[in-house]
Amino acid sequence: MPFDEQLADRVRPLLSTLPGFEEKRMFGGAAFLLQGNMCTGVWQEFLIVRLGTGQHDSAMSEPHVRPFDITGRVMRGWAMVEPAGTRADEDLAAWVARAARFAGSLPAD
Repeated sequence: MPFDEQLADRVRPLLSTLPGFEEKRMFGGAAFLLQGNMCTGVWQEFLIVRLGTGQHDSAMSEPHVRPFDITGRVMRGWAMVEPAGTRADEDLAAWVARAARFAGSLPAD
């Protein structure tokens, strides 16, 4: 299944002005990196966000969020946000900002 290019088009401008922004195609979707660290992505219709293990449990309790599992194994510290959770621009921006804060806390790769 192809990824939601319209969602990727909405994510891109939220990150493209940040230092070290890069976009790559990965796992059949779009991945957005900051300073070499994956920050967010789009896989199928989902927004993928990297939040770190410290935010994993709280993110899982939020509406429209599920564990990041595209291989049969859950990746803690990552979340998949369903389309209903990113429909509003302000909701999308909030998720992307959370992921960017975490990615920005990592050493440049």
